Amino acid sequence: MLMNNQDLGKRISIQVSLNGYSFKIEDGGKTSFSEWLPMDRVFSVPELQQRYDKVTVSLLTPKTTLVPASFFDPEKAREALSEVARLDEGDVVEHFPVPSLDAEIVYSLSIGETFSRSISRMTPDSSGIPSRVVPEMYCLLEDFGKISDYNRILASYGDSHLYLVIGQGQNLLLSNVFDAPDFVSAQYFIFLAMKKLQLNPAMSAIYFRTPLSREEELSLYRYFNSVERI
Repeated sequence: MLMNNQDLGKRISIQVSLNGYSFKIEDGGKTSFSEWLPMDRVFSVPELQQRYDKVTVSLLTPKTTLVPASFFDPEKAREALSEVARLDEGDVVEHFPVPSLDAEIVYSLSIGETFSRSISRMTPDSSGIPSRVVPEMYCLLEDFGKISDYNRILASYGDSHLYLVIGQGQNLLLSNVFDAPDFVSAQYFIFLAMKKLQLNPAMSAIYFRTPLSREEELSLYRYFNSVERI
């Protein structure tokens, strides 16, 4: 179950992959979601021509990791990321704190695309300032704190990667990116992680930030108590 966010103004969250984008709009307690849209459908989408109190643009980059604040050394950020992701010589590595988890997220947006920055510039917030492009994993971690369920399972899927966050209460148990060439593989990693953490899908809801096809949603419903967009 999601906590109440009715007083936070009109907001849009845009998720960008290498093959398209999707978005969520929250306004006055009402929430609407898009499906995956092709990149050539940008200027014709009316929702992207509006101004919002808050704009979030996230990129599905698998080059991301979470480091406890007590262990984080800014001078070793690239080294920390290279331990979990393949980095090319020219990849730009960035980081910023996640205070709610007392951690630092380290990431690179260098995955061979420029669309995320373009859509950020064309969809500024109400002050006219383009939003910073952040890794999709950061948005999952932010949404982790918005769920009131005891078992918290959040995911995004795109570009053959599963982004997965699992916790119980306020305790984060897992934050990882898995290579998953298809959705069947993505489900395998979800269930494998839950089994290792001794969580029962039948007693849990799973929340996806990215769109699901009807077939994918029904497949998850076979095991989970509920399947939700967030």
